[in-house]
Amino acid sequence: MSRHDHGPTPGRTEGPADGHDHGGHGHAGHAGHAHGVSADADRRWLAIALTLITGFMAVEVVIGVVARSLALISDAAHMLTDAASIVLALIAMRLAARPAKGRFTYGLKRAEILSAQANGLTLLLLGVWLAYEAVRRLFAPPEVAGGLMLATALAGIVVNVAATWCLSRANRSSLNVEGAYQHILNDLFAFIGTAIAALIVVLTGFARADAIATLVVVVLMVKAGYGLLRDSGRIFLEAAPAGLDPDALGDRLVAQKQVVEVHDLHVWQITSGQAALSAHVLVEPGGDCHSVRRVLGELLRDDYGITHTTLQVDHAPEPVLQVARSGAAGADTHCAGAHGPVHRDGPHPH
Repeated sequence: MSRHDHGPTPGRTEGPADGHDHGGHGHAGHAGHAHGVSADADRRWLAIALTLITGFMAVEVVIGVVARSLALISDAAHMLTDAASIVLALIAMRLAARPAKGRFTYGLKRAEILSAQANGLTLLLLGVWLAYEAVRRLFAPPEVAGGLMLATALAGIVVNVAATWCLSRANRSSLNVEGAYQHILNDLFAFIGTAIAALIVVLTGFARADAIATLVVVVLMVKAGYGLLRDSGRIFLEAAPAGLDPDALGDRLVAQKQVVEVHDLHVWQITSGQAALSAHVLVEPGGDCHSVRRVLGELLRDDYGITHTTLQVDHAPEPVLQVARSGAAGADTHCAGAHGPVHRDGPHPH
């Protein structure tokens, strides 16, 4: 068998981070893509939002205590987590921007995912506390200064609209930025709910509206927090990117000319918006491994947006070639103990 090993063997812990095989012909494709987000621009927008939030939060805490409004105090508490989430996002951006070196062959790009997970968790924990306080106040509603509550809530809406707009200008394809954005957006919803509740208190004297508004906001917080934990968890568990079917992708690769088999196919995300793929590809004896590698690399880049690829391309031994032509299922693969399904041209199990 003629072996053409153009790049490291498939796996996430092997091979140089720059995508070049320094001992042969590199088959790790990295051309034409930029890792991460526009950090400088995003940091500027996040810093503006942080200034707006921290300034208003200090005022709101005092007014919430004077007005005896749980909705205002909960909004202030939420704004504290907003500020923390932005600070965390700024730190994560700085870490993620560091170049890959030493033992961190991908750099510290997943610091952004840690930040997103922390933001999701704080949303859930804050939601639990606010739900408890709101239910308690439904049974024993305190006196609420509706007019002061309404004026503060309206001012909070203006501040949060400005902060939300700032974060919307940043790159929300990053889960890190999205986590901070969800915090600010939920705070905006909280202020809208508080304003409606304050108006009801002013017009009708129905003090329980304060707690009811808080419960509505809790639902939104739980939804946003769960979404952040789910998406960041998929990246940490190295699941395939959302919307991408690895089995269908493997079938597409093996359907290309000269390709006999694809196995050890792994596709995962290094960080948000940055997918990676590795696979072992067998081509017909006498086939052009270099040409096949280029064709597969272009297909992955153009049709799936995957530019971080490591393809080990070999000539297929005769037994594998016979199995592929006969379409037999369950036969031995070229590699003992292949990780995941084996893709061959024709019907095969997934």
